[in-house]
Amino acid sequence: MQTKFIFVTGGVMSGLGKGVTTSSIAKLLQLANQKISCIKIDPYLNYDAGTMNPVAHGEVFVTEDGGECDMDIGNYERFLNQNIPKIHNITTAQVYSKVIDAERKGEYLGACVQIIPHITDEIKNRIRKIATDEALDFLIVECGGTVGDIESLPFLEALRQMRVEDGPKNVMFVHVTLAPSLDVVGEQKTKPTQHSVQELRRIGIQADFLAVRCTQPLEEKTKNKIALFTNVASEDVLSCHDAKSIFEVPQILYDQGILDSIFTKFGKVGMVNASANWDKWNKIADSMISPRDKKVKIAMVGKYVTLADSYVSVNHALKHAGARLGKSVEIDWIDSESITDYSTLDNYNGILIPGGFGIRGSEGIIKTANYAREKNIPYLGICFGFQLAAIAFGQNVLNLDDANSTEIKQDAKNPVIDLLPEQKNISDMGGSLRLGGHKINIKPGTIAHKIYKSNSINKRHRHRYEINKEYIAQYEKNGMIFSAESDGGKRMEILEIPSHKFYLGVQFHPEFNSRPGFAEESFVSFLEASSR
Repeated sequence: MQTKFIFVTGGVMSGLGKGVTTSSIAKLLQLANQKISCIKIDPYLNYDAGTMNPVAHGEVFVTEDGGECDMDIGNYERFLNQNIPKIHNITTAQVYSKVIDAERKGEYLGACVQIIPHITDEIKNRIRKIATDEALDFLIVECGGTVGDIESLPFLEALRQMRVEDGPKNVMFVHVTLAPSLDVVGEQKTKPTQHSVQELRRIGIQADFLAVRCTQPLEEKTKNKIALFTNVASEDVLSCHDAKSIFEVPQILYDQGILDSIFTKFGKVGMVNASANWDKWNKIADSMISPRDKKVKIAMVGKYVTLADSYVSVNHALKHAGARLGKSVEIDWIDSESITDYSTLDNYNGILIPGGFGIRGSEGIIKTANYAREKNIPYLGICFGFQLAAIAFGQNVLNLDDANSTEIKQDAKNPVIDLLPEQKNISDMGGSLRLGGHKINIKPGTIAHKIYKSNSINKRHRHRYEINKEYIAQYEKNGMIFSAESDGGKRMEILEIPSHKFYLGVQFHPEFNSRPGFAEESFVSFLEASSR
């Protein structure tokens, strides 16, 4: 059966919610018993998101198969509760690299290699291969950037060609725009949307739907005006107004008839019976916004706190766990580089240290980890937070002279954290970390075993440094236990202090496995301890 393609583009400005719109449409189709998946196109020249600063671009999301991807891939996984492979994140560098390699091998038979058709053909081939290989009913493709960006043009041209080649019964466009409300005027302004659609039409694409971001529901007169100037039917101008939770957006779109309209345009009338699935989804969505009396205050001490999206999966994981426990989670982001008065951490029910890299801000994290241990404040350290908790213990309990990580201090006298052996001859930074899902064995009788209720788990990783096994005996003799390992005992994966109220460090990234309605166990246990 011919896969149906839905292409989501964005206009006016970045950050309007293309990822949430894409995820919500995909969720609606999934609830209607369609086999679906999503692709994120990123027009930047980085090969992947791995070497990008989270403050500049947001979190680097790690897939099960080891891809370092755009954070929207995480959105797709959370909405759909299914793994998205790394090939679903397409970048300019990947496309151009493939075309240049083919040219060097002489595969174009002497042709002059150009944007059209060679680059656009490669883009189309990648999209169609995913659709065919995975036998999808629908493939929703989000084109990153904003219409009018130079770097987006080859991708938009490829999508335009697919509409011509496959026809309107197999390809449609959803364009995400903005209708701002100016306080001085008090009405929803349509001009940004008009100009955005005009730019889209100038390059040959006519939108089938407009998803219009606005603070309040789109007024009928505003819809009609937008429809008139954009050549989109009024009923297909969709209000994407502010909601309490992003997980309300599928319902908002459904109530405006988008699912019926999609099936009608694609000639799939009568395929919208999703009632059985909706009950489960509504229960999950409601749990994310239900009012709760009990509030748990969490201090998240990290390096990239100036942008909340730097830790978006951790933020979501905490909220998933809160929903599971029926508790409201309040997160304060604290800059590890500027914290000096650690007594302010007494105001929180728990302390979480997310992932990170490098020297900057590491001293503040080490002192935070030690303060949590001394004051018996529940602590969860992820990746970097796992490693620096071990350093804090080495410095303050084992009294090891100059205990540190060789990432932070190369000539440390006691390198309790050291480079993975297989990393020592690697010079390229991109794509060279220990990445993706790995099996982890958990020791019976430990806190970790009580949390996961299993002898083995599979979790995603993104790190280059690890616990130096030469020091493990000293740690365990003095009260810090390493309760899980991987790769035949070569890697330490979980540390814990049994005498503490809750003190857990994990080398992996549990946040990437957490989904609404399926909260990750370490976050649940951390919040349980923090709320006691």
